[in-house]
Amino acid sequence: MSRLGRLLSVRTVAIVLAGLGVTVGGAFAAGVLGVPSVVAVENSFAGVSNETTTIETDLTVSNPNPVGGSLGDAEVNYTVRMNDVRMATGGRTGLAVDRGNSTMNFTTQMQNERIPAWWYSHVDNGERTEVTVDASVSVPVLGGQSVSLSQQKEIETDIVGQFDSTETRPVNAGAPLVSDPVLYVNETRGSWGEDVTRQQTPIDVAFDVYNPKVYPYAVSEIGYTIRMNGIPVGNGTTEDPATLTPKETTTIETTTTIDNDRLDEWWVSHLQQNQVTHLEIDFYAVVDPKDAAVLGDSVEPFRIDLESVDYETTIETDIFGTKTNNTSPAEASDETSTPESTTTTDSPTTTDGGLLSADETTTENGTDPILDGTTTDEGILDDSQTQTETSDTESTATETATATETFSPTTESTTTSDGGLLG
Repeated sequence: MSRLGRLLSVRTVAIVLAGLGVTVGGAFAAGVLGVPSVVAVENSFAGVSNETTTIETDLTVSNPNPVGGSLGDAEVNYTVRMNDVRMATGGRTGLAVDRGNSTMNFTTQMQNERIPAWWYSHVDNGERTEVTVDASVSVPVLGGQSVSLSQQKEIETDIVGQFDSTETRPVNAGAPLVSDPVLYVNETRGSWGEDVTRQQTPIDVAFDVYNPKVYPYAVSEIGYTIRMNGIPVGNGTTEDPATLTPKETTTIETTTTIDNDRLDEWWVSHLQQNQVTHLEIDFYAVVDPKDAAVLGDSVEPFRIDLESVDYETTIETDIFGTKTNNTSPAEASDETSTPESTTTTDSPTTTDGGLLSADETTTENGTDPILDGTTTDEGILDDSQTQTETSDTESTATETATATETFSPTTESTTTSDGGLLG
């Protein structure tokens, strides 16, 4: 029906109603005309640039009346919030509401600079986000009635939970005059720090480190780099020393920090990868062996890349519940999503599925990965020299580690079992 035809139809109904002494507004009250309703709202990401994210919305309105509203009569407004952070707002006028179901399509630009505020709320809320979409439609020609619909969807992630591990992992230095492994990491723990702000997100990390040598180590520096989809979002070092006592386990506590100001750049990559992020935290330590009687002055401080405790995890989201699983990363930013499942009622609820300090705690009876009860010069002597000592009673205690070392007078063999941080 043409625009003119629709106008004439509405006017005809209005004239008839007026002749009967009934206004259009009163017709709704009298039940002569039905109230339109919003029956579905579907959002999807339709593109992303360095500054903005395009959100595409399909809104379906049901008009039970025999006539439609003329072009220009319908007004649509909607808001997208993530944990009460207003991410996008939109509106449009000049929309036709035909009889039956009508689907209106429009797009809105979200400013990526709002991502850090949402990230803060997500972490501060226990890695949970409630996505709320509020939509309303007003049709003046059908009585000025305004109808609305609110949709909620929960997103939950587990970014740091997998850092917790009780697997024993050897740490190799690959340095001259020092035999590997130089350390064992028996346990790792991670949690969000208490000082989460809109500017930074700290991650508190703890390592239970066993020193298998007969001499102590001074850890003079620990450093880290955090990357999300290859984009650096945090790095730092600590120069507070920690001492690793021989044959004992020491807990080193450190803090890594994500710079929230870099998260808008990460967000672009997250959408380009179909809402998938590969997070990496790489650690290193600068170690200084301290025992002049055993080592002399031949061993200088050396850097160890702590590859065995580097952390990796995958973050995957489906913010609007309309992500397709067969979209390649290269196509993700230009996709038009098809909903997997959508439930739209008046109030639906859908559930979806640092190192800045180094404090230490020393334990007398740590986990000792050396099980045979003997030690040698720990690799300080070359092949033409040997030095053997009988271990003390601590070496014969019940061991729980999975790694073993076996030494002979002239050869050294090491068997280790690395369960891996992520399991």
